[in-house]
Amino acid sequence: MSGRVAVGHTTDAAGSTAPSLRTTSLRLRTVVAIVLLLAVLLGGLCVAVQVLLGDQLRAQTVDRLRDRASAAAALVGTVDADDLADRLSMQGLSVRIVQPDGAEVQAGPSPEQLRAGPPDPGDLPAPGSGPGAAAGNTGTGTGRTTTGSADGASVVSSTTSEDDGVLTLRSRLDDGTVLTLTTGTRDVQSTLATLGWVMGAASAGFLVIAVVGVTLVVRRALRPLDVVTSTAMSIAGGDRGRRLRPHRDDTEIGRVATALDTMLDAVEGAEDQAVQAELRLRAFLSDAAHELRTPVAGVRAAAETLIRAGVQGEQQEQLAVHVVRQAGRASRLVDDMLTMARLDRGIDLDRRPVDLAAFLTAEAERLVLRLPSVHLDVRVPDHPVPALLDADRIAQVLGNLADNAARATGGDGHLLLTLLAADGADTAVVRLEDDGIGIPTADRERVFDRLVRLDDGREDRSGGAGLGLPIARGIARASGGELVAADPLVLDGAAFVLTLPVASAAASASDHGREARLTPVG
Repeated sequence: MSGRVAVGHTTDAAGSTAPSLRTTSLRLRTVVAIVLLLAVLLGGLCVAVQVLLGDQLRAQTVDRLRDRASAAAALVGTVDADDLADRLSMQGLSVRIVQPDGAEVQAGPSPEQLRAGPPDPGDLPAPGSGPGAAAGNTGTGTGRTTTGSADGASVVSSTTSEDDGVLTLRSRLDDGTVLTLTTGTRDVQSTLATLGWVMGAASAGFLVIAVVGVTLVVRRALRPLDVVTSTAMSIAGGDRGRRLRPHRDDTEIGRVATALDTMLDAVEGAEDQAVQAELRLRAFLSDAAHELRTPVAGVRAAAETLIRAGVQGEQQEQLAVHVVRQAGRASRLVDDMLTMARLDRGIDLDRRPVDLAAFLTAEAERLVLRLPSVHLDVRVPDHPVPALLDADRIAQVLGNLADNAARATGGDGHLLLTLLAADGADTAVVRLEDDGIGIPTADRERVFDRLVRLDDGREDRSGGAGLGLPIARGIARASGGELVAADPLVLDGAAFVLTLPVASAAASASDHGREARLTPVG
């Protein structure tokens, strides 16, 4: 289940080269795909957390600066600028206050110090010692000055800006004072960086655990494929009857296993059929050679006697008759074998509209002329039974059945030919019964095999080679019907049932492009 299949070229039955199947391990591809998907999801989660948390921390920092600016604005006019700047700077802010008269006060760490990182509480300047304190004492416009009303001021507008680790809020008050507060964002960036490292390490650990877990899960999930592989190798090794037999066939592997079992059943069935066909062919050739050897040997012996012994008179005539009889038997056997070969290849039928009732009546008259010692009764409906058939081939079927019945009854038995056709039915049934010794139930299907003869029914001198019934069934099936041996209904011997498709007169006329005329053959 692992590794890669090398790319090569194979030669098919036609002699052309085609690239062989190229694939990688399904287990490896599944694990890699799942791990890559988890890695992408975890990476996206880390980035999303970093962005969302950074924005939230920045917004909190801006809100804190605005709160400080609003509180400082309320103290403007009640607290001098230096004292106010000192108070704000004690919170780690860089403070710059520009009064309406242009006086400027600064306190707290400088922006450069804030960029370097948050100051320690002990490093913060003492009140009154920030930048600009000395200038305020010199009276140059940056000293302590009390302006505004006793009610304080309010923020009119404010703007924020961020530059390389510092965040600045510039607020304009309604008395004209401009208050600028600057704080460092290095602590926020440090927090985000630490969070990123923690999430990265956690994600890496999770991916390691996921690789192990997914590998185990995928290996267990794909274990049925190993079973399929071992089963296929076992079948290739000769265990043809082994099957997968999945518990469920509504899953992917279940459907594959079911399809494989179905294919194996079909292949095994085809293999058995091929073996049986080969066995039947060998048996047929052996039996055919045996059947042909008998008349050929008779002809040869009679011919040698005629040539060497110099017989004359009645004995010569008997030998000549024997030669003709054996030659005729060999000729009939060859003709039957050729007919079977045509049926196997697919025989062409000359289908024409036929009235089965009239056809069977006319055919029975010909059978009586050909078999004068046989008593043949015919029972047909008094209404036409239209069908679209090859009358000559159906007559051949009836002739083979009649000859078989005549041999079974010793040549002077009783035969019953019956036609059953209900109005509106799709098929008509022709039954031929005799009063011979009958056919055992176990042999009713075997009699349709080629060159099969029931020794109790007839002998070699009767002329039957065992091809009449197979030919009759082949013609019946080629005509869209069937021929089987069944239980007799009236007489006590054998019974054969010939099923033939029937058609309406309109359908027959449509097939021939004219109005059908149901005429008896003969």
